[in-house]
Amino acid sequence: MDERKPFDLDAYIRSIAEQPCFICKLVDRDPAFRHHVVFEDDETIIFLSKYPTLRGYCLVCPREHLEDLADLPRRQYLDLQAHVHRLSGVLKTLFGAERIYVLSLGSQQANSHLHFHVVPLPPGIPLEKQQYHALMAENGILDIPEAEMEAMASKIGAAYAAL
Repeated sequence: MDERKPFDLDAYIRSIAEQPCFICKLVDRDPAFRHHVVFEDDETIIFLSKYPTLRGYCLVCPREHLEDLADLPRRQYLDLQAHVHRLSGVLKTLFGAERIYVLSLGSQQANSHLHFHVVPLPPGIPLEKQQYHALMAENGILDIPEAEMEAMASKIGAAYAAL
């Protein structure tokens, strides 16, 4: 398991409560909200987490600012889930994952844009460090160099496109 660096959760919570929707800003290509994009089309964007707790940690989001699954028309929901499914297979293969975690998180108070976390759990992680523990930034985040993040996004994106 990669070593994690401490994460200032209080500062993060303050910043997300005060800033505009980071996903909408990413979609609009605001440089202050840049992330490593893996895939995008007219309805969906997939990108690497800026605060990964595991390698290959991605977010799958509708491009349109929707805040609840009930806001999605059925076809758009199924299309979004098809991306989650396709990405899960890519991450499982590329990272030799024991399991793929999929969660929809967010709040009306911050990070309200609907998004799914799709995260590969590498083999060999002790049970007590799996599941929520593996995903919680307060347990630390990976310090992955920019060039490595860029290469990872390209590798995932190429495998995703090849399917």
